[in-house]
Amino acid sequence: MKILGISCGTKNGNNDAICKEVLMAAAEQGAEVSFINVWDLNIQHCTGCTACVMSLMSGKGGKCVIKDDFDWLRDKIFEADGLIWAVPIFEKGAAGIFRTITDRFGPRNDVGMNIIGTQIAEQIPGGVAPDQRLMKPRVASFIGVGGSDWSTRIQCDFLNLALTPMFKVIETEVFSWSKCIVMEDEKIARAHEIGVNLAKAAGDIENASYVGDPGICPHCHCRNFFLADDATQAICCACGLVGEIKVIDGKLRFSFDPGTEHHAHDTLSGKFIHCDDIKENEGKLMELKKTDEFKARKAKYNEFITGMKPER
Repeated sequence: MKILGISCGTKNGNNDAICKEVLMAAAEQGAEVSFINVWDLNIQHCTGCTACVMSLMSGKGGKCVIKDDFDWLRDKIFEADGLIWAVPIFEKGAAGIFRTITDRFGPRNDVGMNIIGTQIAEQIPGGVAPDQRLMKPRVASFIGVGGSDWSTRIQCDFLNLALTPMFKVIETEVFSWSKCIVMEDEKIARAHEIGVNLAKAAGDIENASYVGDPGICPHCHCRNFFLADDATQAICCACGLVGEIKVIDGKLRFSFDPGTEHHAHDTLSGKFIHCDDIKENEGKLMELKKTDEFKARKAKYNEFITGMKPER
């Protein structure tokens, strides 16, 4: 049983400390633990070039064209059974480096797309299947560390990273007002508990389940919602289920039609629906690109103005 701790905070700072507290607890449970601070790595931004998707969907393995340390990080994640992420809270959400890693965990690391990519590769002479280690089930817990009460949207950031590789989320914990967290015994004890729970889950992944804050969404436990103008409609920002928020016995409750749960973005069925939607829209775009009207409209914007660049 291997547990990997990943800190996205200042080296030797609060996030490193709280991440290592979780690892200490996991080690006490018999786990083999390792630790990475992402600032020791060169992780570049995803440019949205879609080269990985084109490679994946043409039976060529889904490689990323960016040459940096992301694939090294991915390899270490693939070697683990369980993950603990410790992330500083910037402007209510996760620090930018975490969001960059989330972007890099995009389509080429989506389980649904990799299943389709594998099927395509098997049908093509000389086809290259994507890395099958992605398909291995893993558990993950997430901790956000903030210095004030500006911490209300980071949980959704956590669930978005877990979305594509389908990490089985065990807990999402947010420590607000935590500049002095290493001196706060209650929070240290809570981090230790997270480590115990994560190790137990990693030791029995098939039967592991979420044990954290129940949240508002009964499907993914998220507390972040998009509220439509229609007072009867709310959309979970993490799993995308559409339903209604009501006050029952003084508490908020989110309900949705159980018949729509297969559309949830964190389910395999929901991923296949998403893949079909993307395929349909990409097909429409490819056809439009052949038309004179599309070319003229693009030319209008391209010729209107060019971007400024600093002198080098």
